[in-house]
Formats: sequence, C-alpha cells, structure tokens
Amino acid sequence: MRLLSAIFLSALGGLAPVAAQSVSTSAAPPPHVADLAAVVVTGVQPGPGLWKVSRKDPATGDHVMWVLGTLSPLPRSMQWQSRELEQVLSGSRQVLLPPSVKFKADVGFFGKMFLLPSAYSARKNDDGQTLQQVLPPSVYARWLVLKQKYLGDDRGIERWRPIFAAQELYKKAIRANDLSRTGGVQASIDALASRHGVEEVSTSYQVVIEHPRVAIKAFKASAPHDTTCFIRTLDSIEQDMPAMKARANAWATGDLQTLRELPDSARRDACVAALTDAGFARSLGLDAVPAKQAAVWLAAARAALAGNAQTFAVLPIDELLKPDGYLAKLQAEGYEVEAPE
Repeated sequence: MRLLSAIFLSALGGLAPVAAQSVSTSAAPPPHVADLAAVVVTGVQPGPGLWKVSRKDPATGDHVMWVLGTLSPLPRSMQWQSRELEQVLSGSRQVLLPPSVKFKADVGFFGKMFLLPSAYSARKNDDGQTLQQVLPPSVYARWLVLKQKYLGDDRGIERWRPIFAAQELYKKAIRANDLSRTGGVQASIDALASRHGVEEVSTSYQVVIEHPRVAIKAFKASAPHDTTCFIRTLDSIEQDMPAMKARANAWATGDLQTLRELPDSARRDACVAALTDAGFARSLGLDAVPAKQAAVWLAAARAALAGNAQTFAVLPIDELLKPDGYLAKLQAEGYEVEAPE
C-alpha cells in the first residue's frame, strides 16, 4: 500500500538519528558558505572513493567489504562513472543494499479500496484547517514566499499537514536548484549488479501494520510535531542551498574533506523525530525504527564478511563519516576500517 506507506515514510526516508531538538520559530543563522560554489557540477564525475572493512579469517583468509557512501541531494545533470566501483562490484559475491524501512499491511484488494479515502484524509489538517491557521504567523509568511517561488498558486497544499507540505516544497526546491534526490546512483548499482550477476541483498527493516485502519486513525488523532520539521525545511531551502550544492559537488568530485567540514542540515533529523516522537508512532513501535534499521544492516554486514571473500555495500555517507556511525560500530567490534585516501 504505497499511500499508507507514504504516510509513515514521509520523514523516515533517510537514516538520520532520532533526537529531540529545540526549534524556535525564527530562522536559524545561516552557515558560513560565502566561499563555496553556487553552481552544481555537470558531466561525468567519479564520486567518492570506497571504504574498506576487513577481518582476517584463520580458516579462509582475508574477507573484505567495500562500502560506497551515498548522499542526497546530488547534482541533477551529473553522470556518475566510477571505474573503482565496477571493478569491485564485478568481483563481489553480494551487494548489501542500503538500510530502509518497509511497511506491510495485508488488507486485500477490497481492504485497500476502503482504506484509500482514510489514507488521503490523513494527509490533511484536522477540521479542514489551513496552514495559515496551524502555523505561527512568522513561519507562514516565510512559507508564502517559498511556496510562490517553487510551487506557484497551488491551493490544495494549503490544507496539508505541515510535514507533508514541507516535503513537497523541498522536493520542488532541490529540483529547481539543479539537484536530484538520488542522482541515479542506486539505479547504476542495480544495473551493474545485474550485468555481473551479483546478488543484491535487502537490509530493510519490515514494519507490519496489523490494523492499518486503526493506525491511520491514530495518526490523525495524534499529530506529529509537524512545525519543527516544517521550520527546518524552510531553513534548509532559504539558507542551506549553497551548502547543499557544495556537498553535492564534493560527493561528485570525491572531495571527502569538504564533506567532513560541511555537515548536513538538521532538516532530516527534525522530520524523522516529528514522526517517531509522536504518540501514534510509539504505539506502533516506530520510535525504535532507526535502532532496528542499524541492527538489521550490521547483522547483514557481519554475515557477509563471514561468508564472502568480497562484498560490496551501500550506506549514507554520514554513517561513514560520523564517529558513532555504522562503520564505527563494526570497528569497535574488531573489524578493520580504512577510509579512502
């Protein structure tokens, strides 16, 4: 059920850690990006180098897992072409796909028919309220400026919940700034795996919604903290676009130093927390999703390193760079981790 999943995945699309955040209704100060390029790169780009995770096995010798760090957004007109990637992937036994969340709600064909109206209504504010009625005036004024710039005269979105309106605005804003959410990276990996006959292994964590109608009702009754996500999204579009472009360029050209020095905005953290901190999410166990995602991926990585001479894996690049990320956890368990030069 794609629409039902969209409700719960609207802010869980990334792997940002869930953390409580204090957000004021005024704009956060912009990062210092005056010396960064404002134009995204185009043409063929190599992307970043690969991380190496290894452990010596007394019985079978060295086992290695090569890891690509991905980023969103990326330059829209970039053509990603990594010779290192194809060489490594062609010699690997498996590809570990990036962590994700999958929702399962087995309600049958007629169940879906009756559930669709409820799912659509969950996207809207209660009692037909508009964004102007549910947002602080200063925040709504900022929204109007960005809405006109990126969405035009869309009246229907004015009745959406802030978290959904924010996601739609963000999607249109990055496209207008020559950025893409995926850059075609995963599609390229899928094509290479298919060409070389390498098995792709899912590392998704599955959430089973046993009573989807009840879940939607709970979502509508216990609104997530939409305003926090909404404000952080406005901040990102107004202030962080030069930094987003610089990060996208750095990924495309393999400039890890810039990626280390230029952290991502707090938008994703705030939007993930908006859902997982809500009462309905805790009742469904969604507040534990990030930790369970990590557990699923780490278990798959351990199994691959134990059973395969060579494995290729994909992770968000922030999980490779931060001191408590997925690779740091493997390193703490005794695996050797080497960053690309």
